[in-house]
Amino acid sequence: MCLGFLLGVLVCQTGASLPSVATQSAAAAGAAVALSLAWKAGQWPGPVAYRALLALTLLGASLAGWGYAAWRADMRLADSLPAEWEGRDVVLAGVVASLPQDFERGVRFDFHVESSAAPVPAVISLAWYRGFRDEEMHALPEIHAGERWALRVRLKRPHGNVNPHGFDYEGWLLQQGIRATGYVRPSESNRRIEARAPGLMYAIERVREVVRERFRQALPDRPYAGVLVALAVGDQRAIPPEQWRVFARTGISHLVAISGMHVTMVAALFAALAGWGWRRTPALALRWPAQQAGVVVGFCVALVYCLLAGWGVPAQRTLYMLGCVALALVLRRDTAPSQVLALALGVVLVLDPWAATAAGFWLSFGAVALLFLVSAGRVGPEGRLVGVLRTQWAVTLGLIPALLVLFQQFSLVSPLANAIAIPLVSFIVTPLALLFALLPLQILADLAHGSFALTMLAVNWLGTLPWAAWYQAAPPPALAVTATLGCLWALLPRGTPARWLGLAMLIPLVLWTPPRPAASEARVTVLDVGQGLAVHVQTASHDLLYDTGPAFSADANSGERILLPYLRAAGVRRLQALVVTHQDNDHAGGAEAVLEGIPVDWVRSSLPANHPVRLIAGARDVPCAAGQSWEWDGVRFDMLHPVPDVSPAKINDQACVLRVEAAGRRVLLTSDIEAVSEAGLQQRDAAALASDVLVVPHHGSRTSSTPSFIAATSPRWAVFPVGYRNRFRHPNPEVWARWEASGAGLLRTDESGAVSFYLGGAEPLPEAERARQPRYWHGR
Repeated sequence: MCLGFLLGVLVCQTGASLPSVATQSAAAAGAAVALSLAWKAGQWPGPVAYRALLALTLLGASLAGWGYAAWRADMRLADSLPAEWEGRDVVLAGVVASLPQDFERGVRFDFHVESSAAPVPAVISLAWYRGFRDEEMHALPEIHAGERWALRVRLKRPHGNVNPHGFDYEGWLLQQGIRATGYVRPSESNRRIEARAPGLMYAIERVREVVRERFRQALPDRPYAGVLVALAVGDQRAIPPEQWRVFARTGISHLVAISGMHVTMVAALFAALAGWGWRRTPALALRWPAQQAGVVVGFCVALVYCLLAGWGVPAQRTLYMLGCVALALVLRRDTAPSQVLALALGVVLVLDPWAATAAGFWLSFGAVALLFLVSAGRVGPEGRLVGVLRTQWAVTLGLIPALLVLFQQFSLVSPLANAIAIPLVSFIVTPLALLFALLPLQILADLAHGSFALTMLAVNWLGTLPWAAWYQAAPPPALAVTATLGCLWALLPRGTPARWLGLAMLIPLVLWTPPRPAASEARVTVLDVGQGLAVHVQTASHDLLYDTGPAFSADANSGERILLPYLRAAGVRRLQALVVTHQDNDHAGGAEAVLEGIPVDWVRSSLPANHPVRLIAGARDVPCAAGQSWEWDGVRFDMLHPVPDVSPAKINDQACVLRVEAAGRRVLLTSDIEAVSEAGLQQRDAAALASDVLVVPHHGSRTSSTPSFIAATSPRWAVFPVGYRNRFRHPNPEVWARWEASGAGLLRTDESGAVSFYLGGAEPLPEAERARQPRYWHGR
């Protein structure tokens, strides 16, 4: 039944729209009828009745899951910010509801709105900036979890970048219940109303912040302090990106989060201590069995730990499973492990139907299901070492399809890395971190950090091996399902016929490569990087990246967050060329991450000689210059700008302009050139500007897109790479109107997501990612 409920929830969460209220009511009625018939079928004997029971139960549970998820989604989407209130100052009061997170230019936190002068959602995400420029920097007041504040804010509806196989930020916000984002405006009316707002969850957040600060003070500038904070209170945002890369490459990411293993270990420890003490107290032992008392205490401790750890899906799953076990022991009922897991699955989905969209949901429940699979039906004694190796092999093999679908990689050294890390992290590092959270003795923090640093000596070495991880393009669903079935077959008990065939079913998955353009043809993808530009050009055997989008902060940029995951999912393991058109952050901000994250043969740029990108590229870097050209697989590339030995007055007019021509079709990539450069291009060779597709200069700024340039290029499609409600207000309304009057089809990345064009024999038509993978929450 729970699997059917999951199927219904999935159908809803992958839909482009939600069913009407009438359809939801019909689904509820259909579910009731189907489950009633299933109950009656269960009273009849025979195989036909049994098959009817299964079919009706699956149908009823699926309808229930679909209708329930749609009903919950309707309620959550109803709590929205009206479009007319976007970008307007709003005065509101409420409580800081999450751990404040410091970043380069300010602090970010979730805010529970209690009163407002406008129709504002109940939960919003706010950033409070120290300033946008260095000369504007000012001090912020201290902000702590659980404080009640009055603030003047400016909000916008949830919006995120949408790219092939990219992170769905809008979906994540919906799952978190955050229905608007924004920032605090400078105002004398911003003030703290109350230091400690009443409420259990606010008190828990205050405790989490105290523990986090305790670790920060005890371990300043220690490399793994963020890991200990994550293990104690579930706040993973202090772990730097380079450590996450090592964890992913070695397959131990699950150990630095609050995993089911950690919750189970803590619960088992306190259950054992409670049972030990209970048995030695005759009055208690006579009143209630020590085993039952122990499991109840263990469950209560696990509940507290899960709340302090941020209430993630793995922790929830473990808590509900422990609750089922505790209830079964108290009621003296024998419960199968599969029933416990199914009940935990159902409880998670009822409480949070959006959990099914999270990677952690599938990895968490999948890992436990695999453990149950390989441990079920075993007879006879088995050595501890053999059991550990078998379970590690099962989890490693069984999760390969899911890891390739979700992250396009899996670790080849994971079994060895986990064999080293699991005992140390689970039985030494985590207990010491929790002890320090309860008893702030410096020696406990030092021992916990030293133990994890010792663990990482071997793990870091494993991560440096060239074959440590397997990287793979995102596979099609059919291959992933086939490989999953194969893995399950291969993990069945000894004696199952042709288990080797299950491993063979994995081969097509790991060898699959996505189709590339044919010879003399190309695919051009304008990626959605917000207010910035990044374009991927792919031919039969070559890949070029034109610009790299913005850097969002010192620790986050579009290269790390958008481009590298996109290239990995597209099966690109090497770039033959990287063009960084000029030094503006929204074009060059992700270049360093790209150069460090993927091999690049050569670089073209208009960057200053001392720019970090040129220093990293070294001898591979050559300045852009008009007249440069090359051909790959029958596709011609021509650099049209800048002119050598000419120094424009503006940085924008130094930008590299590239024309791509394939199968008689042209794409013109113009970066940030302004009217002066547009005129120069027309004077040198106006005929060379004619294009089928054009990326509009300078995001549609009023300083570009002159009428003569529009007439010279005369594209069929014009793409505006812009960020949602960007502070420059691009595209300029007059520029948009000029392009619209030209007859070109107009596309905006903030509305369409990434936009792809195929340059072949036929007229190139746009494929917008928001239209290709629509979700009911997009734009809402």
